[in-house]
Amino acid sequence: MRIGILQTGHAPDEVQGELGDYDAMFRRLLSGQGFDFKTYNVVDGEFPPGPEAADGWLITGSKHGAYEDHPWIAPLEELIRAIRDSGLPLIGVCFGHQIIAQALGGKVEKFQGGWSVGRREYTINGKPMHLNAWHQDQVVELPPGAQVIGSNDFCANAALMIGDTILTIQPHPEFTSAMIDGLIRHRAGGLVPPELIDRAAAQLDDPTDNAAFAEMMITLFKEHSK
Repeated sequence: MRIGILQTGHAPDEVQGELGDYDAMFRRLLSGQGFDFKTYNVVDGEFPPGPEAADGWLITGSKHGAYEDHPWIAPLEELIRAIRDSGLPLIGVCFGHQIIAQALGGKVEKFQGGWSVGRREYTINGKPMHLNAWHQDQVVELPPGAQVIGSNDFCANAALMIGDTILTIQPHPEFTSAMIDGLIRHRAGGLVPPELIDRAAAQLDDPTDNAAFAEMMITLFKEHSK
C-alpha cells in the first residue's frame, strides 16, 4: 500500500540530522505495516498528479497558518477535496488537521487562548490519550459533516472524523520527546511563553500514547484503501 505524504513544512535544521524531516517521523511511526511511502514537498510547490498517485494520504504539520496567503495553499485545498471525492483515506496532523477542515468548509484562526506545547491529555473516542502538542492555531468552526472524536479543555476540536475516510488530529502522534526538546531549544524562544516552555520541558520523560494513535491511523489506511 502506497502512502503519499504531503509535506507542508520542514523540521528545524538543527534536529534534522538526528530525527529527519517531518515525513521521516511519520515513516517511523507507521513502520512495520508494509506501507510504501512517497513524499511530496507541497510547501515547496511539489504536488502529485492527483489522488490516484497513492492508496492513502497524510498531511504533515507546518510552521505556516492554513489561512496565510501562500501559493501552495489553494492547490493543496483542491487536492484535499479531490482526495475526499475519491474515497481514499486521508489523515491530517496539526496543520494537516487545520487545512483539511478549512478546505472542506471549516474555519481556522490563531487561537485567542494562546499556545499548547508539550505533553497534553486528550479524550479521544471516550478514552484518555496523551500526545505532544505544538500549536497556536485551532479549528474553530467544523466543516459540514465533521464529527469531533477528540478534545480537551484547551482544544475543543482536537480530533475529527469527516465521513468514514478522513481522520484529523491537532496534536502530534509523530513527535517524540526528542522532537519537543528540539522545538523548545530552536523554535520556542520569543514565541512561546516561558512558563509553557518550562512545563513542556519538565514533562519530556513522561510517556505518550503515540503508538495507540498510530494504530488508529493504520486501521483507517488499511480499511479504506482500494
